[in-house]
Amino acid sequence: MMGIVAGLFRHPVKGFTPEPLQTAQLSVGGRFPCDRIFAVENGPSGYDPQAPAFVPKQKFTVLMSIPRVALARTRWDEAAGVLEAQAPGHRSFSGRLTDEEGREAFARWLADLLGEEARGPLRVVEAVEGHRFTDHPRGHVSIVNLASVRDLESRMGVQIDPLRFRANLYVDGWPAWAENDWEGRKLMLGWAEAEVFKPIVRCAATHVNPETAERDADIVKGLHDAYGHMNCGIYVHVTRAGQVALGDACTAPMQEDAV
Repeated sequence: MMGIVAGLFRHPVKGFTPEPLQTAQLSVGGRFPCDRIFAVENGPSGYDPQAPAFVPKQKFTVLMSIPRVALARTRWDEAAGVLEAQAPGHRSFSGRLTDEEGREAFARWLADLLGEEARGPLRVVEAVEGHRFTDHPRGHVSIVNLASVRDLESRMGVQIDPLRFRANLYVDGWPAWAENDWEGRKLMLGWAEAEVFKPIVRCAATHVNPETAERDADIVKGLHDAYGHMNCGIYVHVTRAGQVALGDACTAPMQEDAV
């Protein structure tokens, strides 16, 4: 069951534009590089950079609660620390999220875009070293099996953009839904090795079309009706460092791994 890496993405600001990559360097026990390193509080979240702890996604401007977030098209310049953002009918934004002035400016720009959908006040927060604003406190790296998405498409009778699932890696070549049985087993991601942590339980964020910012497909209901679960994708923890790149092999666990 050899798969290939068909997509590689980071999400520098939680809830915003997936950014395609050619390669990524994975570290042992580490999070995906530059993934969910910023988030925008929708009212005080309780996040304390002096004592960073998991914060539920409902505390941030995310697609699950605010579909208009998908109207923003963002791009993060890692070297300069600059975020650029555009949205239909709104002026463009460019500012450093690595300093307070830039974070405040982006919060103002976003408040204008989201309007009454955001209860606010909006505030951009930055993850300290080793912390990430992931949906699960141990959701280090996420993978979606494209065969599973295609099978769900056929069951629901609609086209489903895989980017609805906001994964770090998209793999082609694995059997549909095989990944749901891999908990605790090891696989290769390019030159890195990882252990499967758990399936990813999906929420209403997947209902939002990433192109139109409209809720146009009840993915959670589709999963439950077709399979009796709400899973799509897996979280993995890196156990051996290495580079992963588009087109790399992504081997499924061997059968003896389950023994």
